[in-house]
Amino acid sequence: MSESSAGDVAAAVTDAATGNWRRAGFAGAAIGVIAAGAAAGVAIERMTVGRGMRRKARLALDASGPYGSLRGVPGRATADDGTALYYETDEVDPEAGGAAPRRRRLFGRKAPAPVTVVFSHGYCLSQDSWHFQRAALRGLIRTVHWDQRSHGRSGRGAAQSGPEGVPVSIDQLGRDLKAVIDAAAPDGPLVLVGHSMGGMTVMALAAAYPELIRERVVGVAFVGTSAGRLGEVNYGLPVAGVNVVRRVLPGVLKALGSQAELVERGRRATADLFAGLIKRYSFSSKDVDPAVARFAERMIEGTPIDVVAEFYPAFQEHDKAETLDVFQEVPVLVLAGDKDLVTPSSHSEAIADLLPDSELVIVPDAGHLVMLEHPEVVTDRLADLLARVGAMPAAANVGTYGSSTAEPGG
Repeated sequence: MSESSAGDVAAAVTDAATGNWRRAGFAGAAIGVIAAGAAAGVAIERMTVGRGMRRKARLALDASGPYGSLRGVPGRATADDGTALYYETDEVDPEAGGAAPRRRRLFGRKAPAPVTVVFSHGYCLSQDSWHFQRAALRGLIRTVHWDQRSHGRSGRGAAQSGPEGVPVSIDQLGRDLKAVIDAAAPDGPLVLVGHSMGGMTVMALAAAYPELIRERVVGVAFVGTSAGRLGEVNYGLPVAGVNVVRRVLPGVLKALGSQAELVERGRRATADLFAGLIKRYSFSSKDVDPAVARFAERMIEGTPIDVVAEFYPAFQEHDKAETLDVFQEVPVLVLAGDKDLVTPSSHSEAIADLLPDSELVIVPDAGHLVMLEHPEVVTDRLADLLARVGAMPAAANVGTYGSSTAEPGG
C-alpha cells in the first residue's frame, strides 16, 4: 500500500471513530465492522426506538441478565512466551448427580483421573460464551473453561505487546491450549470443545501435539468453526463489496493499530451501530432473547480494538485440513448454524467430509453464536457425545440447556 493510500485509510479511521461515517467512506465502514468483531459487512436492522431508550434498555439488561455469572475455581497457566492464561475449573459434585470421586486404591495405585472437558471460546468472546452448556453440565463432569490470550481475564499477549510485536497465529493459540491442559488437567482423558477460533485452536493443538490427541483425547466437538479457506467467505455481502473489504483491509488494520484510543471512543459513541452489526453476525433468529443478545454484545465490546485488529490476519492464514486426520480414531461432533455468516456451515460440512465417522449437526435458523442462540441443541448433542465416550452416564440429569439463573460458584 502506498503512503498516500495508507494516509487515506488513517483519515478514514479518524472519521469513522469520531462518527463521521459519510466522510469515512467504505474503509470507515469496514473499520466499524471489524470493531464489532463481525469481520465484514455493513447491513444493520432498522432502529425505531430512541437512542436514550436503547441506552436505558442496555443498562437494564446488564443489571438483570444472569448470563456470564457462573464462576469456578480460578487458575493460571503460563504460555511459552510468558502470557498469563486464566482458566476456571468446575469439579464433579456428587450431590448434583455427578459421579462421586473414587477414593479407594488398588495395590497402592491412585484411582484413575476423571474425564476433563476443556472448552475453548471464539474470537472477541470469552469463556462465558459457554454459559448455557456450563450451567447444564455443572457438577456432572469436570470441566475447564479458559480465556484465550488478550481475551477475557487472560493477560495481553506478551509476544504481541512486546517490542517485537509478533503477530498472533493460530499455532500460538494451540500452544496456549497445551499450557492450559498441562496446568489444569495434566493427566486423565480429555474431551476438547471449541467454537470458531476455539475449534481452530484445537486443530492447532493436534498439529503440534498429535501424540496428546492419540493418548489422551477421547472426544472432540467442533462448533461453528473452519479448517481453512476463510479468505473465501463473503460474510453475506455481494461480491463487489467483499472485494473492496479485502482490498482495504490490510491498510485498515494498520491504521487501527495506530489509532486504537480514538477508534475505541468512536465505538462507544456509535454503540447502536455496533449492536446492529453484532446481532446480524451473531444470530439468525428473530426472537433471540434481548438479554442474550446484549450479553454477546458486551463480550465483543470488551475486546480492545487493537486485539480485534491483531487477531484477524491469523484467520486468513489458517489451514489445518490435513491435521484433521489425527482425529480419525476419536469420536467427533461437528455442529454449525445453517445461517452462520462468519464460518458458514459449508466449512463444517468440509470438516465432516474429512472425518467420515463424525456426527454432523446443522442447526436450522442459527447464526454464528449457535451455543447462545439455540443452547438446548448444542447442549443435547454435547451431552450425547460425552455419554458416547463414557465421560458420564447416558441417564445423567442434564437439563435441556441449563438454568440461566444457576448460582455462581467459588
